[in-house]
Amino acid sequence: MCKLIKVLLVDDQALVRQTLSLCLKPVIGLEIVSAVDTAESAIRECDVHRPEVILMDIDMPGLSCFEAAKTIKARFPDTQIVLLSSYVHDHFIEEALTIGVSGYVVKGDTLDGVIEAIFAAAQGQKYFSAQVRSRFVLRAASRNPDSHLKTLLSKLSGRELEVLRHLAHGMSKKEIARTIHLSPHTVDKHASNLMNKLDIHDRVELSRFAIREGLVQA
Repeated sequence: MCKLIKVLLVDDQALVRQTLSLCLKPVIGLEIVSAVDTAESAIRECDVHRPEVILMDIDMPGLSCFEAAKTIKARFPDTQIVLLSSYVHDHFIEEALTIGVSGYVVKGDTLDGVIEAIFAAAQGQKYFSAQVRSRFVLRAASRNPDSHLKTLLSKLSGRELEVLRHLAHGMSKKEIARTIHLSPHTVDKHASNLMNKLDIHDRVELSRFAIREGLVQA
């Protein structure tokens, strides 16, 4: 008999946990060892069950899923983590890539996608939903693109991000220059650079991008 892949489910919504459990339990090759509602509980359950794969929601109260993922990867290196989220934000994806998770699945995906992500993670592979992959920017010269995945947001410098936030708040370039103590010419250069990097050349679209990525509040 083949060894079952032990899976730990982590989501603060009871309905999501119950639905995932019901849908995944009949899948041949998987064993749902536990389903918990916080990232802190996930760490404790890892110590008890030593799951091969954790399917963990990104947006939960309490300890950040990213902090939990770092702790789990440090203490249980054989456990793979697949993040599950309703959100496809560059800053979430960037943090997930930095930590080195095995997958990022969008809640709007099919169950088949979730199952594929779990099996891929258990085999040491990576799986990202199509919406997540669409945000990646590959370094053309890389022979191993999987280790150099980046998002559009990661292409911006700190100053460009700062200018983007102020532009999204409706400030003029002169107002931004006074606020961050730069010349209007320098601010204009930063604004041009970030527009070119994001391929967005309209202030309204820039504002929408900043709001969508959680850089400013709507």
